[in-house]
Amino acid sequence: MAQKSKFNLNLPKTEECPINGQKYTKPEADVWNTRRPIVQMIENHQDARPESGLSRADVVYEAVAEGGITRFAAVFYCGAVANEVKAAPLRSARVYFMNLAAGYGKNPLFLHQGGANNICSTCPGGVKPRSEIDPTVNTLTLFDKLGWQGGPKGNNLDGGYNIGFPLVVRDQYRLGSTPSAWEHAVVANLDLIWQDAQKRGFNYKDDSGVAWTQGFRKWLFQDGKTTTSSPVTNLKFNFWESMSGYDVEWKYDQAPNSYKRFNGGKEHIDWEFDKPQLSASNVVVIFVKETGPLDTEHHMFYQVIGTGKALVFQNGGVIAGTWRKATPLDREAFYDTNGKEIEMVRGATWIEVLPAGNPVTY
Repeated sequence: MAQKSKFNLNLPKTEECPINGQKYTKPEADVWNTRRPIVQMIENHQDARPESGLSRADVVYEAVAEGGITRFAAVFYCGAVANEVKAAPLRSARVYFMNLAAGYGKNPLFLHQGGANNICSTCPGGVKPRSEIDPTVNTLTLFDKLGWQGGPKGNNLDGGYNIGFPLVVRDQYRLGSTPSAWEHAVVANLDLIWQDAQKRGFNYKDDSGVAWTQGFRKWLFQDGKTTTSSPVTNLKFNFWESMSGYDVEWKYDQAPNSYKRFNGGKEHIDWEFDKPQLSASNVVVIFVKETGPLDTEHHMFYQVIGTGKALVFQNGGVIAGTWRKATPLDREAFYDTNGKEIEMVRGATWIEVLPAGNPVTY
């Protein structure tokens, strides 16, 4: 049964989402203008699919966590207003996802379940040896550097530490009668997360009156229009050649001018909202330097700060160019070969963080 919207969605869609340019009704905008974005870590282990809530994300980043298994950082803001959104499975943070999340204004709501760190209650001094976790991938160090605080008043929202029931729950039966593994079972209720964030002082503006959008880089947007020359009907790639269960294919659908996602050779759906296939108005592949495994816990590092090659798929075509992100606090943007910023088609955008040198077939 379809979930009933909180609003009359037949009203004129006049309000532009600052994150992906999609147009919404004024009542929806009135809600998001009291909030700041949630950037949630969501796992993509084959045993955890299908995920919940990804169809309501404004932007989704995908990169390898460890062992060729990918993970998502989903940005929820405008698209998560009309319905109650349960997003799952919540999983642990990695520093490169944090660097991407930092582009969404000062103190975004960063939602995760633990993270790569050096804490060890049974180790000498309570710290893991360097061989076990490389300092490059220690999320605790980056939390401090970014100024993201934990505890009861912070924007660093850890389901294993400073938030709990009913904001996050462990539901091993999310996908039906067969229980999922313990680590695949944490579900976040985004409405409750936003309510808790407001109690913490993280509204659209912070306690000093500074809006989260101050310094935020909006992309340039365009109304989509299907290309009439050299159409690109699908694109394929893998992250690690040995892990075919994480191969990605996007197929272009001309009628809605969007791309439908396949993962491991199967339609990739959202478990919620009548199980729609995940789709995007823009699919952006950025090529980055991959380093690792760096330690005995097999952590990887992806250099998402700097610049590199990019492919932007939109309107049934492809634009070759570059991506740029000067610092963690800058949001990445995309440029054609003449150095002109590429306008993004209004709607959901997926950014695929691919190791430099990996082929993309289209």
